[in-house]
Amino acid sequence: MESSNSISVSKIRFNHQSKSVVRGVSLLLILVILSVGIFAQRNAQERFTDDTRSRASKISRELQEEVEHSSPRSLRIKMAQRRSFVIQTDGTISEAHLAKLRQAGARIKKQYGKMNLVTVDLPLARAVELLEDAAFSYLSTDRPVRSLGHVTETTGANQVRGLVTQLNQSTLDGRGITVAVLDSGIDATHNLIGASRVVYQQDFTNSGSANDNFGHGTHVASMIGADANFAGGAYAGVASGASLINLKVLSDSGLGNTSSVLAAIDWCINNKDAYNIRVINMSLGALAFDSYQTDPLCLAVRRAHDAGIVVVCAAGNLGKTSTGVKIWGGIHSPGIDPSVITVGAANTFQTSQRSDDKVASYSSHGPTRGYRIYGDGTKHYDNLIKPDLVAPGNKIVGASAHNNHLVSAHPEMLFGTAANPADQLMQMSGTSFSAPVVAGTVALLLQANPNLTPNLVKAILMYSAQPIQGASSFDQGAGLLNIEGAARLAGAISPNARNLANGQQMATLPASQTSAIAGESCAWGQGMILNYCFASGSGLMMNWQGAYSQNAILTDMVPYANHQQQPNYSLMSSDQVGLSQGIIVVSNGTLYADGTLYADGTLYADGTLYA
Repeated sequence: MESSNSISVSKIRFNHQSKSVVRGVSLLLILVILSVGIFAQRNAQERFTDDTRSRASKISRELQEEVEHSSPRSLRIKMAQRRSFVIQTDGTISEAHLAKLRQAGARIKKQYGKMNLVTVDLPLARAVELLEDAAFSYLSTDRPVRSLGHVTETTGANQVRGLVTQLNQSTLDGRGITVAVLDSGIDATHNLIGASRVVYQQDFTNSGSANDNFGHGTHVASMIGADANFAGGAYAGVASGASLINLKVLSDSGLGNTSSVLAAIDWCINNKDAYNIRVINMSLGALAFDSYQTDPLCLAVRRAHDAGIVVVCAAGNLGKTSTGVKIWGGIHSPGIDPSVITVGAANTFQTSQRSDDKVASYSSHGPTRGYRIYGDGTKHYDNLIKPDLVAPGNKIVGASAHNNHLVSAHPEMLFGTAANPADQLMQMSGTSFSAPVVAGTVALLLQANPNLTPNLVKAILMYSAQPIQGASSFDQGAGLLNIEGAARLAGAISPNARNLANGQQMATLPASQTSAIAGESCAWGQGMILNYCFASGSGLMMNWQGAYSQNAILTDMVPYANHQQQPNYSLMSSDQVGLSQGIIVVSNGTLYADGTLYADGTLYADGTLYA
């Protein structure tokens, strides 16, 4: 919900000179403390060594900032207190890693072997000392995560129902595809979902039940797979035939921890074949402190991607302050990772026509603002273009879990007058509800063409998206979700595409790359967001390219024009792709987008104000 994620501008604006002094002193303090892990009385300059800098670069940003803003007395207490951390190892977790952790006094809570991550409980001082060992590469807190909170007609899903013959399907509703929903649980007794739709459930919060007492997860699940027969299909999910897996990672108050989400993702990877899990929906997120290269949630979703699972994430609701000032750089983790499909919210104004659609003001804008600290103390921001696309997320009607917390606290959310709790609906807004619309779309694409890789799925969604006039790539990514176009394009790609040599034709594109939705002609954008630019042209979809293979990351690829010699993992574009196309992020962090220079007066969600 929009208001719950607002950031007060008074908490962000600051004087640069005073900030530099405070941060300089604070950084010196943390480097002094972390260099030996104790509070001996030594000269700070003696501790400011190369080894100290190296170890500081292995510690997450929020831990560093926590130490920077602590008084000496409170810092002594924090260094001695036991707490939960996520530690990254230098390779697959072995007994040698575990032995070293136990020797340091750690209580091992959970190990995620396929992710090179382990959650432990131990004092901060001991955790920092572990980083002297090259076997341990990064330390971060078990940080909190929280929910981020007429669809079939306006997205083109209804038109897809008429494409079943063309797509060689008896019906196109996500049947045979399983979507894992990582959220606050699912109320399978609700008539809009139904117990038969939820094929497995597990609680990762230690609450003792996978029921949705908060209300967020049930609403999210109904966006994906709501029954098309309920209320005459008025509230049907995008993939009403898909199976759902209920993995509860958020508590009854909508809060959770990184460790719970990591465990759920690990479960999905280990059980993907048993349940045919092809999609994970994560309408939740944590504030993005670290670079995607070290963030534990990002490492986990990348493993899922490499295992062949499409991961869809909500962008977040940090698009503006409580006073309406636009904020840049508010994309949540794990939506900051290039491997996932990050979804922002569009405001449809409750009309089926798309010509009046806008990016919702609360939807988080790019670029991504996680960073790494190098050995000399300098920060390198990721500054990737996100979100990847937007989908309807404003005033969305879906299932209301029985006796849930959200409705109890906000009865105005109830929609309609149904007396039976199993029929009650609620209306909510947020990127939480645009993400599952895309996750349901992915189920349709995979039903139409089961051999699509996660990278091809992402490319298809972006290529067929409809750009929203007046919105930059930081606002909308490639544009507004177009289910009709995406499904038609998925069906046009050869089922044997991944076996083709790089550059061989994999699809015959339709003569008119437009979709007729709600009486309007909607042009495909015919391009895709890469990490720092926008590639365009039919060559992207005509030919198989190494960028679409399963273990590559699509957005890391380099665009080349047709008829040029290409290295592996490049993208062929029909147009020359130069610096003038799309958005370029230069090394000093100054951003250029569509001819606009983002410099003085630009407010970033990480607290940076360029003034």
